[in-house]
Amino acid sequence: MTPTEKRIYLIRHGIAADRADYERDADRPLTEEGFRKTRQIARRLEQLGLHFDRLLTSPLTRARQTAEILQEQGLSDTLEEYPHLKPAGNFQQWLHWYRDWQPSAETHLALVGHEPDLGHWAEQLVFGDIGDRLAIKKAGIVGLILPRTGSPVGKSVLFWLTPPKLLL
Repeated sequence: MTPTEKRIYLIRHGIAADRADYERDADRPLTEEGFRKTRQIARRLEQLGLHFDRLLTSPLTRARQTAEILQEQGLSDTLEEYPHLKPAGNFQQWLHWYRDWQPSAETHLALVGHEPDLGHWAEQLVFGDIGDRLAIKKAGIVGLILPRTGSPVGKSVLFWLTPPKLLL
């Protein structure tokens, strides 16, 4: 990684309980299979030497649980809830946050959230618009290289698009 770029990992939450079983979508937790597969993926990411300097998560239960698994595996020292990662989150608000966030060293940022939002965010960063071209499977990962300066919209590079089955 050169000093002029940042790496961002967009991670979809693991397999969650059925919507019909919960009054509020925000309360749906990971299923047993979701916990198991997400832990396996977190172990694999750790084996690959991945570490996030900052880990932001949607406040919804299933995303928070996914992020906690990543943190427990040692993939990040910190975990922060970020409200704009919830479903229908505000990309422009995140973009303002991102522009104000200026770490001095190499940066690996992880965002744990939901579809179709994460796919749409990735498309805006890479292509400059939304065209439903990228879909992130549950517990899947998209890695992007963003320029350190200037707007990342339409100027980012996709370097990783991995469905969970390739990490299990």
